[in-house]
Amino acid sequence: MLNAKITGIASYIPDDVLDNEMLSQMVDTNDEWITTRVGVKERRILKKPVGSSYMGIQAVNKLLEETGTDRNDIDLLICPTSNPDHRFPSTASIIAHATGIEKKAYAYDIQAACAGFLVGLYEATAFIRAGIYKKVIVVSAEKMSSMVDYTDRAICPLFGDAAACMLLEPTEEPIGVMDGIFHVDGSGLEHLVYKAGGSALRTSHETVDANFHCVYQEGRAVYRHAVIDMLTSSRDVMKRNNLTNENIQWFVPHQANLRIIEAVGQRLGIDESKVLVNIEHRGNTSAASIPLCLDENKHRLKKGDKMVLTAFGAGFTWGALYLIWSL
Repeated sequence: MLNAKITGIASYIPDDVLDNEMLSQMVDTNDEWITTRVGVKERRILKKPVGSSYMGIQAVNKLLEETGTDRNDIDLLICPTSNPDHRFPSTASIIAHATGIEKKAYAYDIQAACAGFLVGLYEATAFIRAGIYKKVIVVSAEKMSSMVDYTDRAICPLFGDAAACMLLEPTEEPIGVMDGIFHVDGSGLEHLVYKAGGSALRTSHETVDANFHCVYQEGRAVYRHAVIDMLTSSRDVMKRNNLTNENIQWFVPHQANLRIIEAVGQRLGIDESKVLVNIEHRGNTSAASIPLCLDENKHRLKKGDKMVLTAFGAGFTWGALYLIWSL
């Protein structure tokens, strides 16, 4: 039976740092307030007048170079993002064109908010298992700063910009993406939403004046759902695959908020030494957060390591994925 293994991983972060001291000059906040509540000390910001695709292009080019992969061999590029360059065309098509893989590859975006990368990995796995494609890149590129209100002290400390990607290929070994569980609950719309700019509420002077073109989040409701939903989906995928706290090597949660990460890990009973975290210096990079965290910790990972990945995002959409590391 064919499965999809990870044969490469790469990421890109912008050069410009926005730390808590700098934020305190922009909005009524301070380092202690931010660190205590969300665990973020600094985040990277893409200040260039370019879109999310710029970061995705850098990450994909790095991936191709480091793996020695011929651009003409890529069959498909999937781009999970909540920050597309444009409503259309797709950000994936822009990345595919700029990286020179479009001669053969198809490319498309998916929208699953912060859970997007896990959904993209599972989609890529389905294509490979079906024998439709052999080399698939999943790249999340998130210019979160493009949708953040830097006068909102509850929101602006959370988010950073980044891109990260993986290359997946077929294998007959029992490694790679093994299983996934995903859910959606549309009633979450009222708690976490980008209110204007879509077909339901088109851009106007009124929507700009009302500040409807930034992230709107009801923190308490999102926190509660994120903890419960990442916890239950992680438990479910572990139970279905006979995984325990002892026989998994790593737990990799979406880097939304350090307090959420701690709450989920503690309720699962997973030793904190097994929980991969990079939110302190990266912030919440939405769909890019899990692959970015994996890339920055890849020196700690070894082939055969069992890990559970979990994410929660707007929608609400959430899930968990069982992965056996293959690099």
